Amino acid sequence: MRNIKITIEYDGFNYKGWQKQPTEISIQEIIEDAIFKITRDKVKLEASGRTDKGVHAFGQTASFFTNSDIVEFKLMRGLNSLLPEDISIRKVEEVNNEFHARYHAKGKSYKYIIYNSQVRSPIYRNNAYHVPYKLDMNKFRQNVNMLIGTHDFTSFTSIKEGTDNKIRTIYNIDIEQKDDIIELTFKGSGFLYNMIRIIVGTLVDVARGRIKSNIKEIIDAKNRKRAGITAPSHALYLMEVYY
Repeated sequence: MRNIKITIEYDGFNYKGWQKQPTEISIQEIIEDAIFKITRDKVKLEASGRTDKGVHAFGQTASFFTNSDIVEFKLMRGLNSLLPEDISIRKVEEVNNEFHARYHAKGKSYKYIIYNSQVRSPIYRNNAYHVPYKLDMNKFRQNVNMLIGTHDFTSFTSIKEGTDNKIRTIYNIDIEQKDDIIELTFKGSGFLYNMIRIIVGTLVDVARGRIKSNIKEIIDAKNRKRAGITAPSHALYLMEVYY
């Protein structure tokens, strides 16, 4: 029995999300079906984490066990010949049997893209968050800095979050702005359900003056109602999982 780790890139627009659903098409289901066609093993992919409907990935990781002895390169090539154009296996590697894509992850990085213009963009409609309001970028950057470090992020997670432990560490948030595009790259130990999307929605609301509190005050409140909207999923990208 071999333990195989795969690195996956996908456009999440056409899928319900990563996790297999009873009535909706998921990325997990599509890949598991392709693995079965090649290996004849009915596998269960263990991913580094679930991405929601519409979320994209450049570096999602997952692992599975198989009895197949097909070499890594041929497995990757075979899977990509079966997968739709919006899903691609970027890397296949054999790992030790103790490896688990989720439990051994030490951190993740995500990118969130904001399109800040009064005029909507057909090009960015499915892969960036259109914000038509003027943003105070000095205030935006000041509040981003308040997120760095270890905090209780209760204010920035959905009520659907299943864990009682809301403490997470954000190592860095990089901001790149060019013309109408603002890219935020988050690197942290891990992220709660909807955490990044709520953070982005709150930063936008603070920078446009809709929310008068600053991020530190919202963190300290430990109250979801103090934060802003949940920004849309189609502008979020899982970039890399660190082991």
